[in-house]
Amino acid sequence: MEIRRQGDCLEISELDPFLAELLRQIPESTNTDGAETAQQRLFSSPAAASQKEICAEWKLYVEPELRRVFQTATETVTADLQQLNGSTKPFANCTLRIPAQNSDAWLNALNQARLVIAAKYNFSEADLCDHYRSPIGSRRDLGLFQVNFYGFLQEFILHELEKE
Repeated sequence: MEIRRQGDCLEISELDPFLAELLRQIPESTNTDGAETAQQRLFSSPAAASQKEICAEWKLYVEPELRRVFQTATETVTADLQQLNGSTKPFANCTLRIPAQNSDAWLNALNQARLVIAAKYNFSEADLCDHYRSPIGSRRDLGLFQVNFYGFLQEFILHELEKE
């Protein structure tokens, strides 16, 4: 896999089928349905539960806008990922081009996915910092790999944005 800036796009080339599939899973990974802890993580209250007025205003005025921003970011990423659904050979490496103007949406969606996956699997700080973990042997291990891979992509996007 090679990642670079190519004109007005961020280009991920030589993307093997496994990593391409992890990218295709970003939109699904942002879904908090059935995961109360993920829902709480994404839409955390700005104050203690005892401060009912602040919490109610947050839920009424801020949370709907957050949901809209999250949904729009996920839709943008979903559209960009359509490139990976082409008619190329199923086991061939491919290339993904992310328009630079979609960088913020990608950062948002990748962050959502990381937070949701981490909440669903109840990853501890130690889990998230263990870079010497054994190979993927379970769905939980794959989730941890996703969190780290998505974090790597966020880091690259941020690095490229700093250059501008």
